[in-house]
This record gives sequence, C-alpha cells and structure tokens, in this order.
Amino acid sequence: MIFNSIGLDSSKTKELANDLNYLLANFQTYYQNLRGIHWNIKGRGFFDLHAKFEELYDDANTKVDEIAERILTLGETPLHTFEDYSASAKVPVGKNISEDVKAVRLIVDSLTELLKIERDILEKAGDANDEGSNSMMSDFITEQEKTVWMMKAWLNEEV
Repeated sequence: MIFNSIGLDSSKTKELANDLNYLLANFQTYYQNLRGIHWNIKGRGFFDLHAKFEELYDDANTKVDEIAERILTLGETPLHTFEDYSASAKVPVGKNISEDVKAVRLIVDSLTELLKIERDILEKAGDANDEGSNSMMSDFITEQEKTVWMMKAWLNEEV
C-alpha cells in the first residue's frame, strides 16, 4: 500500500476522487437547474420560490467549490468543462421550467440522485479512512435530506 502526503492509501483516494468528480458533474447540473428555475419561475408562489431557489443555488455553488477542492486535496484534478459534466451527470436536466410544482419536483428528483451518490462516497470514504470526504458527505446528506423533506411537504407528499 502506498500512502500519499495526507496519510491515505493512494489507490483508494484516486477512486474516491473519481467518485467525487462524478458528484461534481451532478452538482453542476443541479446548480444550473436551480439557476434556471430561479430565473424562470412564474405564478403566485413567485416571490417565495424565487428567493428559495436563490438560497439553494448559492448553497449548491458553495458545495461545488468544496467538492472540487476535496478532489484537489486528494491529489487529483476536478472536472471543469460543461462537456465533462454533461457526459457524466445523471441528475435530470430541467429546461424551461416555470411552473412551481415541476420546479420543486426537479429539486426533489435531483437531490434524490445526489443523495445516492453521496451515500456511496460516504461508504467508500469510510473504507478508505478518509475522514475529510466522509465528513463532507455526512454534512451534505444531512442538509439535503432536510431539503427533500421540506420540498416534499410543499408538494404535500410523504418522504
């Protein structure tokens, strides 16, 4: 086993960085979706949803930066082109969504997909003894589970 300068198994950190790049691509798609629904939302809920979507895209933007910096900390290079993101992402792409229910549904569907990826990384980070990635995923999961609950409550649906 070869350890890198932060004390982690180099082969495991390379795999984790690849998984984090996959998460990064999906987060970038999620972020862009949030920008689009923020700009295009219409209807009676405009003021509340416009502000909420801005809050969510600001948070997503911060998380994108944290993911990219974690990839760099692990000694790898973060994806950074839309071409890479489009080729890798599994999060649904929302286009021209202006209706409130469709916008909130897109958020729920996107977060559901992100949570699956994050749980996978959480497990692998634990196996690699990578507390930095583990802690990041744990924090992301906690916040996003709450957001899913809130959005599902808005949709009048059970979690």
